[in-house]
Amino acid sequence: MHLIMGNKNYSSWSFRPWFAMKVAGLHFEETVISLDAPDFKERVSKLSATTKVPVLIDGDIVVWESLAIIEYVAEVRPDARLWPADRAARAHARAIANEMHAGFAALRRHCPMNMARPVRPRELPEDVVADIRRIDAIWQTCIGRFGRGGPFLFEQFSAADAMYAPVVGRFHTYAIEVSGPSRSYMDAIMQLPAWSEWREAALRETWVIAEDEVDWPEVLREEEAGHIQ
Repeated sequence: MHLIMGNKNYSSWSFRPWFAMKVAGLHFEETVISLDAPDFKERVSKLSATTKVPVLIDGDIVVWESLAIIEYVAEVRPDARLWPADRAARAHARAIANEMHAGFAALRRHCPMNMARPVRPRELPEDVVADIRRIDAIWQTCIGRFGRGGPFLFEQFSAADAMYAPVVGRFHTYAIEVSGPSRSYMDAIMQLPAWSEWREAALRETWVIAEDEVDWPEVLREEEAGHIQ
């Protein structure tokens, strides 16, 4: 398998399938293309008519869209156990994964994923607060109903955790307050080796995309504890 992705610092859509596959222990090749590269559309259009990433290539099979890629991997590698075995839990996991895929536009827009930005709060409009409250409620419900004392939404790591991983990053980066159970869940996600691997790669990137830098024209970077001029 070969996963074509955007910048690890910014591309939340790419992070989801990559994270799912890494935590599941799957072996795959990866290619990163900066989202603002002059030849981005030209290169990606050869793989997908959407001209968007991520794209998974498996032999002569091409799959695009984060959730579709995760579903494909779960189907061809059932041993990865990317969906809960229990039918009720699996149905719930698929529902919240699809809600993530289709919703929370206000949060995405106001708090773009930026793994390298220092942890700093910013003012949150009401529509963003509403998204945050809904996500916090989703997490608390999953933990309380299906968590069974495990660290993740459905006890063991699942596709649902992969779909919400960029939100964990957003909540952390912008110092967003959540409930105790949700905070513990975030800590568990960020303690995974795959999280550290992705984040370290993101910090090494030198690409800067202004629209994803909420402090623009300042570009804040955690490792430098300063600014890129």
